[in-house]
Amino acid sequence: MNRKGLSRRDFMQRTAGAAGMTLAARTIALQAEPLAASPRPVPPSDRVRFGIIGVGMQGSGLLSNAIELPGVECVAACDLYDGRHVLAREIVGKPIPTTRRYHELLDNKEIDCLIAAVPDHWHKQVVVDAVSAGKDIYCETPMSHWVPEGFEMVAAQQKTGRIVQIGAQRTSSVVGAKAKELYDKGSVGKLCLVEATMGRNDPTGCWEYPPPPDLSPQNLDWDTWLGTAPKKTFDPYLFARWRSWKEYGTGVAGDLLVHLVSGLMFVLGINEAPKRASADGGILRWKDGRNTPDVHTVLYEYGEVPVYMRLTLNTESPEVTRLMGSKGIIEMTEHGVSYSPQSGEDQAPSYYAFSFPSKLREEYFRKWHEEHDPKPGQEPTPESVSYTGPSYDDVKPHLWKFFQSVRSRQPLLQDTIYGNHAAIACHMANESYYRHEPVVLDAAATALKTA
Repeated sequence: MNRKGLSRRDFMQRTAGAAGMTLAARTIALQAEPLAASPRPVPPSDRVRFGIIGVGMQGSGLLSNAIELPGVECVAACDLYDGRHVLAREIVGKPIPTTRRYHELLDNKEIDCLIAAVPDHWHKQVVVDAVSAGKDIYCETPMSHWVPEGFEMVAAQQKTGRIVQIGAQRTSSVVGAKAKELYDKGSVGKLCLVEATMGRNDPTGCWEYPPPPDLSPQNLDWDTWLGTAPKKTFDPYLFARWRSWKEYGTGVAGDLLVHLVSGLMFVLGINEAPKRASADGGILRWKDGRNTPDVHTVLYEYGEVPVYMRLTLNTESPEVTRLMGSKGIIEMTEHGVSYSPQSGEDQAPSYYAFSFPSKLREEYFRKWHEEHDPKPGQEPTPESVSYTGPSYDDVKPHLWKFFQSVRSRQPLLQDTIYGNHAAIACHMANESYYRHEPVVLDAAATALKTA
C-alpha cells in the first residue's frame, strides 16, 4: 500500500470496512406555542394597561407586537422626539396621551406596567424610577450601561418586589427551548467548547441610520436625551446612531453579543456572569467617528468550558451557536436547531498501526475488525436531527410572558439578576477590548478588574 501522503480521512475511508456507520437525517418542524386567545373581547377590568417609554426603532416594534396580544392595551406613550408621539398614535390606531416626560407615566394610575426602549445610558434610571413608583417594567437589552448600574437595578427590583423582564427574546423561543431540551438530555455528552458567530455587511446593520428629516432642537428635548452623558451640541446623527458611541450605547457587545449570551445561558441552564473575558477587535471599516469596534471577538470562561464569540459588522455571515461535546454537536441558527451525534469511538483501526511491521499490522487489523465490526444488517445508524421553527428572537411570546407575569405576579426567568449577568458579559467584552487585557468581575466592588 502506498502510504505517501495518506491522510487521516483517506485512511478512515480505506480501512473502515463493515465498521463504518451511516448517518441518517431527518427534519422536524417546530410549532410556536399559541398565545392564549380570548373567545370574546376582554372586559376593561381584566385588561393590562401599559405605557411605553421610547417609540424609536425598537420601541415601535415592541408597541406593534404588544397591542396585538389579547387583553393588552396601550394607554400612553413617551418620547423625547415629538414625531414619535405621532407614530405611537398611528400604531395604536387611536388618540392616546403622549408626553416627553416619562414621570407622567409613572404617576398615571391607569397604567399597570411599562415598556422601555430607550438608549442604553437611560436604562438604569428609567427602571429604578419605574419600580420605585410601583410599576412593573419590560426593559430592552442590555439591561445596564455600566457594571455598577446593573447591581443598582437588581437592588431596586428586590426592594420593591416589582416584575422586571429584560428583552432578550431567545429565552421565549421554541428554537431555544428545543436546544435546551436536547442539551438537558445529555445529547452532546461532556460539553467541551462553545462557539458563536454573527456577521453583518450593510450600513443599516452597522447603525448608519438616517435621522428623521425634521429633527431639530424644537421637536426634540436634546439636553434630556443626553442625560448623564457628556454635553454636546445638537447632532441628529448622534441621535439616530447612538449605538456607535460608548457614552450612550454598548457597541456590538450590547446590541448583538447580549443575545448570544442570553440564549446560551438559557440553553445551558446557568445564571451567572463569566469567570473571565479576553477580547480583541478594532474599528477596521466604519471610520465614521464611532468609538466602539466594528469587529469584536471575545473568549469567555464559564466554569471550565471556553466560550468563543465573534462579531463583525464588515462581512455578512450566518448567525450560528455551536455546543460541542464528546457525543456530538448542537447547532442553533436563526430558524432552527440541529443535533449531529458522534460516537467518540474509533470507526476504523488506528492509522498509527502503519508504524508496525507488516505482520503485526495485518494481525492488528484482523483482530480489530473481529472485535468491532457489527454483524451484517446490524450496522449502527446514528441519526442527525434538524428542527425548524420561528425565529429565536420571538418578540411576541416574550412580551406575552411579561404581561402574564404582571397579571399573575409569578416571577420570570429573565429578571434583573439574569439580565445583569448577561449585561456583565457584554461589559467584560468591552472593558477587555479597551484595556487590551483580560478582565474578571469583582462582585464585592461591583466593578471589573484586570485578570
